[in-house]
Amino acid sequence: MPYDFVGWLHTVMSLIALITGTIVLTKTKGTAAHKRVGRIYAISMLMVCITAFMIYRLHNAFGILHFFAIISTVTLILGMLPMYLKTHKKPIIVHLSYMYWSVIGLYCAFAAEVFTRLPDIWHIDTPLGVFYALIGISSGAVGAIGSHYFKKNKKRWEERFGQ
Repeated sequence: MPYDFVGWLHTVMSLIALITGTIVLTKTKGTAAHKRVGRIYAISMLMVCITAFMIYRLHNAFGILHFFAIISTVTLILGMLPMYLKTHKKPIIVHLSYMYWSVIGLYCAFAAEVFTRLPDIWHIDTPLGVFYALIGISSGAVGAIGSHYFKKNKKRWEERFGQ
């Protein structure tokens, strides 16, 4: 649960990114609506990444969750750059791939957040090892499902957008 302005901003931006990311993944690509919603996703996700580096609840130091925030930031940037620079042979495929993983990474973080909160909700004391196990299991499961759908759709995307 957020305890300060940065925590609340992180939470609100995360919810906006979850909603807009889902819309972008499920709706037709390349439309004006896709671009508009995609920009909202990118801005909200950038805010999620920035605020993630400002949150220090465990050990008051840089930790594993900050490492994942770095990965998320890099994935987001690598997903957006091809659409503006057009230096890659297949910028749309690169964009699709990185942005897909940006959203899946956000889903993984959401699953980890939910599952690490359950012991608090149920008033169960959990050691730090259990906390990290819940992060690994929940985000790993979501990532595996995301990987399945990525493999399933990538060929179709390449046929449609890979000119």
